[in-house]
Amino acid sequence: MVLDMIQARLLLGAISITCMLAVTGSAANARTVSGTAYVRDADTIVVSGTPVRLSGIDAPETSNRYGREAHAFVERLLRGQTVTCELSGDRSYDRWIGICYIDTTNGVADVGAIVVANGHALDCRRYSGGRYRDLEPHGARSRLRQASYC
Repeated sequence: MVLDMIQARLLLGAISITCMLAVTGSAANARTVSGTAYVRDADTIVVSGTPVRLSGIDAPETSNRYGREAHAFVERLLRGQTVTCELSGDRSYDRWIGICYIDTTNGVADVGAIVVANGHALDCRRYSGGRYRDLEPHGARSRLRQASYC
């Protein structure tokens, strides 16, 4: 009887640990980071040491001209700014996925929306739900190549 109670408690403990590990997924890791940003490329920044993949946009890689132009644009955009990112809790490689904002004279602005609206990235409908599609300037899709994962 005592052995059964010990086994039951061990089993209950193992189940509790398993449940806690399962909860450490996306919802448990949702958080906000804020600070200055280092720009890796037009859709990946590092805010206060946290790598963030801008959710819902697809920017060209820095291996081509458009990617280098996009990188330079985002560096200029974020220089001297405090960037606040709302992380979803999801990850892509070493990066957290999030929507990042900066303060502007008109209020708070979505960094991804600014990058898309200025022709340096495309809406990645698979992850944005089309949130940025209407911001794409005319001709952006003919100039920038859409990644297959979008």
